[in-house]
Amino acid sequence: MKISVLVPTFRRPADLARCLHALQRQQRMPDEVIVVARPDDDATHERLADPAVGGALPLRVVPVGVPGQVAALNHGLDAAHGDVIAITDDDAAPRPDWLARIDAAFAADPLLGALGGRDWVHEKGRVLDESRSLVGRVSASGRLIGNHHLGVGDAREVDMLKGANMSYRRAAIERVRFDTRLRGAGAQVHNDMAFSMRVKRGGWKLVYDPAVAVDHYPAERFDDNRRDAASLNAVANAAYNLHLILREHLPPVRREFAWWWYMLVGTRVYPGLAHVLLSLRGADRSRVHAHWRAVRRGAQDARRTAVHAPHHAALPPLTR
Repeated sequence: MKISVLVPTFRRPADLARCLHALQRQQRMPDEVIVVARPDDDATHERLADPAVGGALPLRVVPVGVPGQVAALNHGLDAAHGDVIAITDDDAAPRPDWLARIDAAFAADPLLGALGGRDWVHEKGRVLDESRSLVGRVSASGRLIGNHHLGVGDAREVDMLKGANMSYRRAAIERVRFDTRLRGAGAQVHNDMAFSMRVKRGGWKLVYDPAVAVDHYPAERFDDNRRDAASLNAVANAAYNLHLILREHLPPVRREFAWWWYMLVGTRVYPGLAHVLLSLRGADRSRVHAHWRAVRRGAQDARRTAVHAPHHAALPPLTR
């Protein structure tokens, strides 16, 4: 079994170097490493020119002229030759047994379409070491339960995976690509959720195993969806992506239930009326209202897109 490692990158040369050094230390070496980079990203290309960064890795640099993570990932998938494509972020460092565990899992189960694992988040000088048993689920209401960075326990099936640490069997994604309808100047939030849910919808197993681990050092984003303060446009784009994905991948009854749940209740990130009322206590009312309006604008746009521009992928119809 051949394994390709795919790393999209943009203007994070030091993070990329750390990622590639971690790949050099794998117990089971990759058969190819594909770094997808913009041609005008001079800092990245200068770092890649250093022989020590790539070492003996079978490294290929694939150019992408279109901004955004979705385009970079799709270019990387088109270029990959492996039977399994392992994807990680440029600001992540896979642990030494990462590829060995991925290899063993796919070899042991021919129905395994995708495998994810824990990303140990290093933030403000500390490691987030809390524990959660519930990971990677979409609840009946449509609420997302991520926790991929906190998962503990045995390997188990999930509904979605996280982009910093996910691997796919080529046979499961031969005719599937990341959704180009998703909005965002760079990160295009929830693209990993959409992609992994498409694979599960195609009848493959999605498994999360906390032992398949990377260390994650969340780096700066160079778009309006900054980690510390996303713009209202970024909020609207994220809400659009969320609702587009839910409308496409949930059965009809659940998608309508999710629509009303997010409108009436929602979450802190995607507030509904209940969260808005709670947030008004002692908060800047204009800011709360602006955030809510951005979320609803994105949701309404997604509802229209789902009707007028459906994503035609080679997958069987959703019956469950």
